[in-house]
Amino acid sequence: MMLYSFGKWLCGTYFKGTYKPEIVGAENMPKSGGVLLCSNHIHNYDPPLVGVASPRDVHFMAKAELFSVPVLKHILPKINAFPVKRGMSDKTALKTGMNLLKAGKVVGLFPEGTRSKTGEIGEGLAGAGFFALKSDAHIVPCAIVGEYQKGKKLKVVFGKPIDFTHFREQKASAKEATELIMKHIAQLKKEHE
Repeated sequence: MMLYSFGKWLCGTYFKGTYKPEIVGAENMPKSGGVLLCSNHIHNYDPPLVGVASPRDVHFMAKAELFSVPVLKHILPKINAFPVKRGMSDKTALKTGMNLLKAGKVVGLFPEGTRSKTGEIGEGLAGAGFFALKSDAHIVPCAIVGEYQKGKKLKVVFGKPIDFTHFREQKASAKEATELIMKHIAQLKKEHE
């Protein structure tokens, strides 16, 4: 936890000095209980930026390849990241995420699975919908709006938790659930551009 707090302070200092991001809607983050935090993905800096903006510590799902990089493989677990194998159903990552949500933690993920090269929001993968439907976690949409350039506006916007009661009762598919999450992210982005 000490490394996470230090990393949050360090990244926060860097972002404030370089990009001066505006944080909107932090009060929408539930103060307790499991939270699935879903954001669009435009840059490699997105995980630390969202982590700094979040009022609660976030456990990010990160691509498994990063955990084989010599220095990162020791640091990532200490800053609450856990690996996911992309392009396949990773049962270990799903189990880890579910256990964290059940333990009342915040799990952060980028449903698109990869960065958008255009800045436009792409199609989300079913993993986000799986977590949303199979857990009792609050589902909080998040939009990163703007550009990582000095002098340009950059915002992190947290939306109100999405009510998933109907989707859970109707046994919606993971794909349908992800589509709902992506609609909320897209709406947040549009409202704050």
